[in-house]
Amino acid sequence: MDAKEWLAVNALPGMGAARIAQMVARKPQWPQGWLATLPSNAANALRLWLAQPERSPLQQTVNDTLSWLQEGPNRHLLHRDHPAWPDLLNQLPDPPAVLWAQGDLRALEAPGLAMVGTRRPTSEGSGHAQAFARELANRGWCIVSGMALGVDGVAQRAALAAGGSSIAVLGCGIDVIYPARHRDLYEQLSTLPGGLLLSEHPPGTVAHPAFFPRRNRIVTGLSLGTLVVEAAEKSGSLVSARLALEQGRELFALPGSLHNVQARGCLQLLRSGATLVRHVDDILEELQHWVSRFVPAPLAVAADEPLAHQPSVELPSADNLLNALGPSPTPIDVLVQSTGISVSECQQRLLMLELDGKVTQQAGGWVRLAAPW
Repeated sequence: MDAKEWLAVNALPGMGAARIAQMVARKPQWPQGWLATLPSNAANALRLWLAQPERSPLQQTVNDTLSWLQEGPNRHLLHRDHPAWPDLLNQLPDPPAVLWAQGDLRALEAPGLAMVGTRRPTSEGSGHAQAFARELANRGWCIVSGMALGVDGVAQRAALAAGGSSIAVLGCGIDVIYPARHRDLYEQLSTLPGGLLLSEHPPGTVAHPAFFPRRNRIVTGLSLGTLVVEAAEKSGSLVSARLALEQGRELFALPGSLHNVQARGCLQLLRSGATLVRHVDDILEELQHWVSRFVPAPLAVAADEPLAHQPSVELPSADNLLNALGPSPTPIDVLVQSTGISVSECQQRLLMLELDGKVTQQAGGWVRLAAPW
């Protein structure tokens, strides 16, 4: 099928992405097989378009897209028969039938990792998003996100600034800039090498709340794994986390302070089985079978020479912190003074120890649990 035919199918009445995917799975011959299998209203609409396209409402979508393709450079319509169509999307129960694309299609060739998080990250969360996106870009990975405010935008800017690739999936038409504050990021993704914008909505479609959960399934569907950087307990990023698991992809989360409301969603994910991430290698080790296939090996270094630019959440010694705790509650400021570590490092290590069941927080401070380890 060609682009016009896929556009017509995508616009058929009563046919969503899941029903179209079910049709595709039957491998019907075009167009007779489709006409014989489609519901009657959709079959009648397709029959009219095939016989008299000028009288068909479907033709308006086709004409609008053809006009959009001709109005600027680096514009594409992707579909299942397009050579750049990402095969990973075909594993979804409801992949988009078509994707409007603007930018560099080579971004689809790199293995993708979704990076998502709160729209109001802390300075620490923004720093982690930048460091991880930069390092992953340097390792040949494409950062996939939704161009939203906060973690999404921070990660995508960092990947592009590092000379890497990034894909933004929009919850609106490909020609609609949302949020408007990200006009500059939109332009970068449209024009820079490695940048790419995607949307399953026709040009001119305004953003709508219902579109964003649907958008997220494409973000995670394009990716081998999803990294949640910072997220509150009811963050939309947790929707992406659930989708990644439903799609059989890896889920990663960064630990954060117990007192940081923007980290509680990540703590919830970690308690539910997400892979705890301290540095990029934690991610790449989990995706090693994909790394060996897609990503060039990093330059060899001497055994005693650390890898440069390796972002890491450095944690103090477990023994030092455990030895500073006892059966009586110890305030965190006392722990910081007695161990000589920073407040943020102390909080992160306490979180790790709490997740391991070795310590707990009570009124007045932290307590070491009396259990055999």
